[in-house]
Amino acid sequence: MKLGEIQTLTVAKKVDFGVYLFDGVNPDEKVLLPAKQVPEGTKQGDKIEVFLYKDSEDRLIATTNKPMLVNGSFAPLKVKDFNKIGAFLDWGLEKDLFLPYKEMVGHIEVGEEILVRMYIDKSERLCASMKGLYHLLSTDAPYEKGETVTGRVYEFSDNFGTFVAVDDKYSGRIPKYEDTKNMKIGQVIEAKVSDVKADGKLDLTIREAAYIQMDEDAEALMQLIEEYGGVLPFTEKASPEVIKRETGLSKNAFKRALGRLYKERKVLITETSIRKA
Repeated sequence: MKLGEIQTLTVAKKVDFGVYLFDGVNPDEKVLLPAKQVPEGTKQGDKIEVFLYKDSEDRLIATTNKPMLVNGSFAPLKVKDFNKIGAFLDWGLEKDLFLPYKEMVGHIEVGEEILVRMYIDKSERLCASMKGLYHLLSTDAPYEKGETVTGRVYEFSDNFGTFVAVDDKYSGRIPKYEDTKNMKIGQVIEAKVSDVKADGKLDLTIREAAYIQMDEDAEALMQLIEEYGGVLPFTEKASPEVIKRETGLSKNAFKRALGRLYKERKVLITETSIRKA
């Protein structure tokens, strides 16, 4: 009998408060299926498909209800409550699934849906984790370059960008040079597939086509220059890191926006600064 998994067990005996099940081999190891869960007409020797978990008193128990995820799998679950050591998630069973603080990624709130995986902790309890999802996501998405997809944000990385579970199933990533600072963990977004990698992972973009995005970037850059008192203390010669930190744009996007403003004679470019014309 395996904790956290759906399995077919055999009825060993019936009691007033339910039936005891075993694996069909070792009758000394039994688990209770409560009476309210027992199918009508069940008799000794019948086989029943159940899920095994632990009740509020940490006793192994069976249920015919199907949870939203099993051990080793992942799914989006809603946050129901918090206590001093973690959060409680709705996973379709009477007892909520526990998410320890040490297994959280980013800030989450009650009512939000977050992507989690299930694991068994050192105390032999079923728990949820927001970590380790990257290697569980599928790499055989049916999408091609240019298609619009929907995905859930599950991780931010300073080195690689924003990781997204497309359809809560497929591996996707928004590159680090795109501005995702207003996104949060668990948020469902729309993006376009910018590339399908050789390993099947999806590169995504939240930016519009360059000619559309350029207008928005130019407007935002002009507003930034005005916030600096009409003088931006660096030019397109600055490092990509400086440009990203100060403007939220990649160096190429910054140069395109600056070129648009210069062409429209809205700015003057010196060796060390950009000035409002």
